[in-house]
Amino acid sequence: MTQNLLQLDGRIVIVAGAGGGGLGTTVTRMAATAGATVIGVSRGQDNLDQHLGPMVAEGLSVIPVVADVETAEGVAAVMEVAAQTKGDLHGLVTIVGGGPPASWAPSTKVSRPVWDALFSTNLDSMFFISQAVAARLKEQGRAGSLVAISSITGVGNMPFNVGYGAAKAAVLSVVRTMALELASSNIRVNAVAPGAMSSPASLLPPNPEIESKAIPMARKGDMHEIAGTVLFLLSDIAGYMTGQCLVADGGVSLKWSHLAEDNTPLLVTNEDFLKVMKGE
Repeated sequence: MTQNLLQLDGRIVIVAGAGGGGLGTTVTRMAATAGATVIGVSRGQDNLDQHLGPMVAEGLSVIPVVADVETAEGVAAVMEVAAQTKGDLHGLVTIVGGGPPASWAPSTKVSRPVWDALFSTNLDSMFFISQAVAARLKEQGRAGSLVAISSITGVGNMPFNVGYGAAKAAVLSVVRTMALELASSNIRVNAVAPGAMSSPASLLPPNPEIESKAIPMARKGDMHEIAGTVLFLLSDIAGYMTGQCLVADGGVSLKWSHLAEDNTPLLVTNEDFLKVMKGE
């Protein structure tokens, strides 16, 4: 097979959450570089001008759209642009989300407004635009690929931000259900669960010492590494994958809390046994 299955030539890909300068912006650039016409969606015109404007100026096929995909009106606006865009609708990446500092609290103290806001931002923003894109693909009889950004907090847990973790876990449930419902239409639905990432919007400042203790690979993920995982799922090279969640976390989800910094069990104190485990 000589065809480059990573190419997205002639295809329309919608990226919801494209204007933040982080993962969404990186996915937009990578998908456009791979040949797609990318409809980059953000709630703020300034964000689009700052982060997507340079791509347009470079000649990449990027169409900035101001819309709030947490609302029915915003979803409708995006789908109208997609209908007027030359090419075949193919993909969707939903990146809108987050757990801002104000939402952090013990689970016994989380208010209903904070809970509702976290689910709107992280789940509603993913589901209703996914619903609309899937319906359009089915109407047109086209195959497609929907990729949702979850989090390792959705795979595991999120102490002191229970609403965020629960919403990201719910995203994975939606992915699996939609994948089954849409499989016979050749519409694939998958997710990526990133760990800590290096980005301008990160709430976690660089700290090599802490990162070496908390992350087996001893560093945060680069935006391009996570975006590359997304591009893989969008492309035909992942054509037999659906209902899956690819965890890209530098090994964090592999490391149990009872392991020491060198990944040996804290409860094992026998020096001879420790030497065997370390290969000494």
